[in-house]
Amino acid sequence: MSSKVTLDQWKAFQAVVECGGYAQAAEQLHKSQSTLSYAVQKLEHSLGVNVLRVEGRKAQLTKEGEVLLRRSKQLLEDAALIERVAHSLSLGVEAVVNLAVDVLFLHNDLFLMMDEFSKQYPDTRIEVMETVMSGGHDLLLAGAVDVLITATVPSGFVGNALMRIELVCVAAREHPLNQLSRKVSHEDLKQQRQIVTRDSGQQRKQNAPWLEAEQRWTVTNMSTAIRAIGQGLGFAWIPVRHIEEELKTGKLKAVNLEQGASRFVQLYLVYKDKDGAGPATRYLTEILHQYGQQNE
Repeated sequence: MSSKVTLDQWKAFQAVVECGGYAQAAEQLHKSQSTLSYAVQKLEHSLGVNVLRVEGRKAQLTKEGEVLLRRSKQLLEDAALIERVAHSLSLGVEAVVNLAVDVLFLHNDLFLMMDEFSKQYPDTRIEVMETVMSGGHDLLLAGAVDVLITATVPSGFVGNALMRIELVCVAAREHPLNQLSRKVSHEDLKQQRQIVTRDSGQQRKQNAPWLEAEQRWTVTNMSTAIRAIGQGLGFAWIPVRHIEEELKTGKLKAVNLEQGASRFVQLYLVYKDKDGAGPATRYLTEILHQYGQQNE
């Protein structure tokens, strides 16, 4: 169905209301008063309702005008947004950037970086997929993501070092491992239940190098693992930055291991196609690299 009212007529109506009269609106829009008056009259005629009434030198909204003004503001905002998006697309800016992130990466920091990205590219959406081990590889190989943050670079791709993540072996303060009066051996770990995060890849072909115990609970995400060890149900290797608050309050405690109390994992940033990456994708990776350098 074709529109009876043009955007210019809605703009004229809105300007008259906001400026308080035709003369003031004409000055602001650099148009003649008669042009604006005709535009509003045409709008009223097309809709079959009066939206304004003139009292003295001021234009007052009718009840019908109040309703239509609210709706017209959203209409004009949407129209401006469409034009802005079209301009971005004409410059080659991506409508969507798909990002896969290993759960080892601190997602609170990721959200801050995404917010910074959106200030520069407000019309580009970010689709984030959280992955574990080979799950990110599957997405990259399927062409489902533009950028992957991973601990292992898939065969056939080049990864740029992003940052190192420190993991510590932790358990609840009252857990048996934290009740020993001596340093904990790896044999001690084998006697306890370990909480691990499942490989999210379809084939689940990767195992974390820090699997010690035969007794094992496997969960699907890091936050579940943290909750489980917080309840004293086992131990786990967790990135330090994920549990800073729990370590500070004493809810979780680093296990006093004989050796290897900390382990480090290198994270890499991998492009699906670096040469074909658009400006928004490149800008997002710039922010990620800056973050990595600051946290080395």
